[in-house]
Amino acid sequence: MKILIHRHAGQLIDILSIGGDSIPVGSLNCISAFWYLAKEYPEELILWCEERIYKDLNLEEINKIFHHDLIMASYAVYSEYLPRAVGYIDHMPYVNVNRNVSYGTWFMSTDVGGIKGNTLLKFKHFFSKESDFGFLLNSIAKIGLENGLFCYSVPSLIVNREIPLVKKINADNSDLFRFVYSHYTTIWTTILFFCFISKEKNIPIKSYISAFFNSKKFKKEIDLRDLPIKSTQLSQLSNNIDVILPTIGRTEQVKQVLNDLRNQSLTPYQVILIEQKPGEDHTSDLQGLVKEKWPFQLVHIFTQRTGVCYARNLGLEKVISDWVFLCDDDNRIASSVLSDALSEIRRLGVNMINTAYRQPDENIIFKKIKQWGTFGAGNSIVKSEFLENVRFSNTFEHGYGEDKDFGMQLRNRGCDIIYDPFLEITHLKAPMGGFRIKKVFKWEAESPQPKPSPTVMALILKYYTLEQRYGYKLSMFLKFYRKQTIKNPIAYFKIMNKSWDKSLYWGKYLLDQS
Repeated sequence: MKILIHRHAGQLIDILSIGGDSIPVGSLNCISAFWYLAKEYPEELILWCEERIYKDLNLEEINKIFHHDLIMASYAVYSEYLPRAVGYIDHMPYVNVNRNVSYGTWFMSTDVGGIKGNTLLKFKHFFSKESDFGFLLNSIAKIGLENGLFCYSVPSLIVNREIPLVKKINADNSDLFRFVYSHYTTIWTTILFFCFISKEKNIPIKSYISAFFNSKKFKKEIDLRDLPIKSTQLSQLSNNIDVILPTIGRTEQVKQVLNDLRNQSLTPYQVILIEQKPGEDHTSDLQGLVKEKWPFQLVHIFTQRTGVCYARNLGLEKVISDWVFLCDDDNRIASSVLSDALSEIRRLGVNMINTAYRQPDENIIFKKIKQWGTFGAGNSIVKSEFLENVRFSNTFEHGYGEDKDFGMQLRNRGCDIIYDPFLEITHLKAPMGGFRIKKVFKWEAESPQPKPSPTVMALILKYYTLEQRYGYKLSMFLKFYRKQTIKNPIAYFKIMNKSWDKSLYWGKYLLDQS
């Protein structure tokens, strides 16, 4: 381990080995020393640390934090690099960081952090001329996260300190526009400019124009396959796994799923089957299946109340195993999926995993293991300890967004969401798919209709920063302009504002009712 101690992300103060010995590097600046250490010590962890934070560096936790070679982590103690204005054009969960837990994000701070030397060298080709340490760290994480680098904000990097209130932003408008142009599709640079004009009452014309003279890094490929992941974390948990399987009106599909689970090389401990059938006089259609002999405990719950959130929550109340598989009733599951998934979770040192989840005629689009910006409620395996007090919110019942909300609850408890394309479950999308029970919402009589859907608005209100909300609104307005008949932009924005306000009203209503 080598520790690069700097002052204000520019001046190199010292480089220390783990024993405290200083390493002479001449008159190098902070970034030059960073690359030098990666080249000279590729098998070691390279830490960076602001000089006034060094005494609080939590060396005892370092091995636990960096438990495999493809981890980059930092923590903002006094300063962050990018301003919250980046939320105008980035609406992913990585932007609104929960600093109280280990949280998956590409937001990096120059205050304290680390990355393995040979991992850092993978990025030198793109950034060897970069002179801004904060820009460099955030760029590495931004590209790296899409290519399989695991990036985190980790409060345990420091000791004996309450979660501080970050007061300093290092990047100015020029840095922000340069970053957005480099790492996003070009249109977002213009949207950011309009957000500054309309929301910030600022016209950063120089920053906007100069951004276009920088090189693009968007969707750059970094091959990290020769840096194999093998976590040093040792799991004390068993392989016991419970399956939560909600269903409504799909007897044949449920039988197929149960048979797939019967044939697993790792047999589930429990399969919790929640059957929904509305109507006071209705009885179960699955008694024949329930009476069959299964190699697992089949817990059958029958309810006349509908709603997948309600059904899954009934299942969560019955969980007793160390792991939970959230499963849909029209899945096809190869015999090794559960066993392979738990092996992958241990290899990666993570707490959950989302499998690939394609329909029979679809191709897999994302082909790298990586941190995931969403969550799949029909193809996830999660460590049970993170599900305590986590439930599917009835705010989103019969609507959209319950899976994203569930994923955000996990993130805010320190459970990162990981996607693994090498684990695959097929989603048949059976003909009776979707919500199957049509609910008439109170806002369906509104004119104009709320836009976005009030359940989507509830998700925005619950998890987006103010900048993300405004950016989402503006980008949605621009997106739908080409798809409607009102070509007068003033009239169009007037009607869209009415639709937005109605969505805002009903979104708040849903949250108040939950």
